[in-house]
Amino acid sequence: MSLNSLAAISPVDGRYAARCTELRALFSESGLIRARVRVEIAWLQALAGPGGLAEMQGLSAADLGIAADLVAQFSEPDAGVVKSIERETNHDVKAVEYFIKQQLAPHAAWKPRLEFVHFACTSEDINNLSYALMCLEARDTVLLPRIDSLTQALRAMAHAHADDAMMSRTHGQPATPTTLGKEVAVFVHRLRQAREALARVPIRGKVNGAVGNFNAHLSAAPEVDWVALGRRLVESLGLEWNAYTTQIEPHDWMAEYFDALARCNTVLLDLCRDFWGYISLGYFRQKVVAGEVGS
Repeated sequence: MSLNSLAAISPVDGRYAARCTELRALFSESGLIRARVRVEIAWLQALAGPGGLAEMQGLSAADLGIAADLVAQFSEPDAGVVKSIERETNHDVKAVEYFIKQQLAPHAAWKPRLEFVHFACTSEDINNLSYALMCLEARDTVLLPRIDSLTQALRAMAHAHADDAMMSRTHGQPATPTTLGKEVAVFVHRLRQAREALARVPIRGKVNGAVGNFNAHLSAAPEVDWVALGRRLVESLGLEWNAYTTQIEPHDWMAEYFDALARCNTVLLDLCRDFWGYISLGYFRQKVVAGEVGS
């Protein structure tokens, strides 16, 4: 079956796919694979940096640039290569590791260092940071700008109609006068508060091994300050360091993030309901679009 909107399981990738174009690049499986590659390369760069592994020292800027290019030039065909490897490994994160090794193997400086790809990591070290990066980029480059754009439009509407009198209602019955501008301003205020709550959510990550104690790291290289190195890596990705975890980063930040996003959606749902009500009362009139039928 060919991949198209009619074959999609979810309406998000089907009927409403055009509404989610910006997010598809981030939250698709290709987007996840790219994020995993980014994390694996960032870990290699950390191991090769100050305070890292002795075996990883001595790589030139050009050598490190070769690794960085795997992220900068990552493409959908590259994601396809990873998936083909996964069909053999039956392990998604391991497939990313093998892909990176294949890409670095032809380069002399990297050939003796290939086994440091994914060094001392558990899959969760890569996954928790990858999902965190996806949510961070979605929030900062798509969600917040969209909310800001809508807020600005509503604010302009509130000012433009500040003096336009309108009968307000309570329990569906006519009550006392208000203005259209004031009613719209309510949503500007609510949306700003919800937006700031979403923006404040700390997006956390960890890179501390199979049970969260750096056991393999310390066993292999006790001279390295692994806590400092791990923290430096996580913060270099724009995330907040979570020092205390088991194998799994607990994802408490995700609960905060999704709750804050749900609050934004609640405000927008209320806005839609109110405007629908104004249309029903005849305060607003829907624009007629040629060719559209039904309600």
